Amino acid sequence: MGPRISDRVGAIQESATLAITAKAKALKAAGEPVIGFGAGEPDFATPQHIVDAAIAACSDPANHKYTPSSGLPDLREAIAAKTLRDSGFACEAANVIVTNGGKQAVANAFAVLCDPGDEVIVPTPFWTTYPEAIGLTGANTVPVITTVETGWKASVEQLEAARTDKTKVLLFVSPSNPTGAMYSRDEIEAIGRWAVEHDLWVITDEIYEHLVYGDNEHHSMPVVVPELADRTLILNGVAKTYAMTGWRVGWMVGPADIIKATTNLQSHMTSNVNNVAQRAALAAVSGPLDAVVEMREAFDRRRKNMFAMLSAVDGIDIAEPEGAFYAYPSFESFLGRNIGGVQIDSTLDLAAALLEHAKVAIVPGEAFGAGGAARLSFALGDDDLGEGVQRIVDFLS
Repeated sequence: MGPRISDRVGAIQESATLAITAKAKALKAAGEPVIGFGAGEPDFATPQHIVDAAIAACSDPANHKYTPSSGLPDLREAIAAKTLRDSGFACEAANVIVTNGGKQAVANAFAVLCDPGDEVIVPTPFWTTYPEAIGLTGANTVPVITTVETGWKASVEQLEAARTDKTKVLLFVSPSNPTGAMYSRDEIEAIGRWAVEHDLWVITDEIYEHLVYGDNEHHSMPVVVPELADRTLILNGVAKTYAMTGWRVGWMVGPADIIKATTNLQSHMTSNVNNVAQRAALAAVSGPLDAVVEMREAFDRRRKNMFAMLSAVDGIDIAEPEGAFYAYPSFESFLGRNIGGVQIDSTLDLAAALLEHAKVAIVPGEAFGAGGAARLSFALGDDDLGEGVQRIVDFLS
């Protein structure tokens, strides 16, 4: 009798970010004064006009039936229009597939491109889901190590050093989860031209495209390097821009033959995405960006406060977050020390100690393929943010 669970599924690790959030919520429900920095979602309600569209959709019998696996035709058209509006990338509805959240778009992208033995270059630190989705295809993740000194960004030289004759895909993310790092237009162009030169596919995750601060600007790689358009998959969704994480609507934009193949896959995996949620997403992407402007102002304020508090601590090395809603401070100088009677040899140890002794939940860098640092979301209320960061500072002092 062989093992009860397949090797590929048995190798999957639980999402560390969801696990930390769940543990923090459980402690809070038990009466502990826990402040959680783990959540990767806005602390805002979905805008009312989007909710209203969903309420109306519930009463339409058309939404009670199966619809195309690739997504509602109106929504695919609207996503194509939104993509042109927001990033300047021109595409048609035939270039769009609607997915069950951004995570299915990620899984689809690697499934449709990768065969066993292929290599995917993934700069670290990376979102926890990427290597698991890659591994399920039988392909291999090739990490490229970045550091706080370079603002958590990979250079063309590093990418080239990681390339082999098995390399098929570069995963590119800007703004970054977990670091908040952003690549400049020139950096994106250089990486894009390198990808063209070596005939690579690019999967670019643009879910945080509107959460950009200061003078930073989001640039879509196939817009900057048009020659890449036929070898690029753009991943996106409504979760972050419209505070719709729980609605589970994402999408992938790519060449028509890739979208067709992905539709075949999705038709057997999940059929169509929830129709009511798709109608809500249609209202979101067709409507104004007022909600994200309001959220961005709040996140920017919290970003500045968190950065100021953490960068003032002797020993914490932190690059100022430029996008998304995460800071990624390095705690390297605290490792190997006894702090408050607790031996801290890794950021896993630090996260455990902070949860137990300071009632603060952070996500250790090991979850993102880069220990020594940790992800702190600033998508939580100003008072909790200030109190939580102060608890971290007090514990380390």
